Amino acid sequence: MSWVAKLVLTGAAAQTLVAVAAFAAGGLLALLAALVGSTVALGAQIAAVAVLRPGMKAAAPEFNRRWATGIAARVASFALVAALMLGLKTTLPPLWTAVGYLTVLLSLLFAETRFLR
Repeated sequence: MSWVAKLVLTGAAAQTLVAVAAFAAGGLLALLAALVGSTVALGAQIAAVAVLRPGMKAAAPEFNRRWATGIAARVASFALVAALMLGLKTTLPPLWTAVGYLTVLLSLLFAETRFLR
């Protein structure tokens, strides 16, 4: 199984868990908000790993450039989630958007070394 498939499956599992918890605690809108946040996090993590993975055995300058680009992808995803939370605060619960984002992003960050091999 490719690293992308493993990353997507791990992210989908985290998304499912947070979506079920959101639905149980806050209903359909909470579920949708959690899915929005978690989907942004999954996309950011896929982009970050895709950029870094080819440079894992590169010289330090190349590795550092790729690492910084991955960090920039995550920062951009944070800005996107913040904008979505502000723009959709009357439609989707911001708390569940943040919970979805943080749950998936942090889960995948802790598991990241498995996808970089």
